[in-house]
Amino acid sequence: MAVVHRGKQPSLSQLRAFVAVAEYLHFRDAAAAIGTSQPALSGAVSALEETLGVQLVERTTRKVLLSPAGERLAVRARAVLDAVGELLEEAEAVRAPFTGVLRLGVIPTVAPYLLPTVLRLVHERYPELDLQVHEEQTSSLLEGLAAGRLDLLLLAVPLGVPGVTELPLFDEDFVLVTPKGHWLGGRSDIPRSALGELHLLLLDEGHCLRDQALDICREAGRVDGAPVTTTAAGLSTLVQLVAGGLGVTLLPRTAVRVETDRNDQLVTGYFADPAPSRRVALAMRSGAARQGEFEAFAQALRGAMAELPVRVVGDAG
Repeated sequence: MAVVHRGKQPSLSQLRAFVAVAEYLHFRDAAAAIGTSQPALSGAVSALEETLGVQLVERTTRKVLLSPAGERLAVRARAVLDAVGELLEEAEAVRAPFTGVLRLGVIPTVAPYLLPTVLRLVHERYPELDLQVHEEQTSSLLEGLAAGRLDLLLLAVPLGVPGVTELPLFDEDFVLVTPKGHWLGGRSDIPRSALGELHLLLLDEGHCLRDQALDICREAGRVDGAPVTTTAAGLSTLVQLVAGGLGVTLLPRTAVRVETDRNDQLVTGYFADPAPSRRVALAMRSGAARQGEFEAFAQALRGAMAELPVRVVGDAG
């Protein structure tokens, strides 16, 4: 059975000195190679021999030779120094902003419309960033953030969740999408009160956009008995139901072009000021280790999203 010595541990400087001697087989040349004096180098090797309890080198008047133990342990010492170098390189990479993996969670009513802008920004400005995207509903994203499965979220706020910090990006208005020929289609001054009695189509339970739409309708005086039909799992299906004459719906401005251009039976109408709106933000764990990086990412996104039909929140410079 091997005996494990739990006394003094060799230092990295001792290992570097020994590896240099093993490579050059000359104290003066080895000392010059690692930038130390010859006496300091010799002392480091002697200290390593004492720590390990074995003779590593044979000193003669003309040259240095490795002992049999020195031949074997030189290989190990090099491996240790290589591993330490890799550790330091990895730590440097982790310290560097916008490198490594960033696991971004996005809600379905944001992902198709904002991801092209996000991905283009990452590709152009942060080429060393390994962005991994997860599309899930808000409750699942928040669970993933709390558990450490996700690093950053892109979603509608406010969340009102303890331990989560929101980094606002922009506000965007909602528009009314109607079938062709609807009396509100194409108008630019729709009063919110018009939502009170419309046959409104909504997303399924669990989508925050459904809850936002219902809140807007309640504020407009909609009564509980007004017709509401919930049959769609996504906005693409929802607008096709509208085109088929089953009702009307609300879309955020960033989704309008993608979702309505494919069907000439859809018409959009705009609300009179102040139009109902939602706020989109990044969300992170409060006190996250990468908080500074995430704040810089939010700032860059504000600038990139200024070209969208939104009102950027804060300085987008």
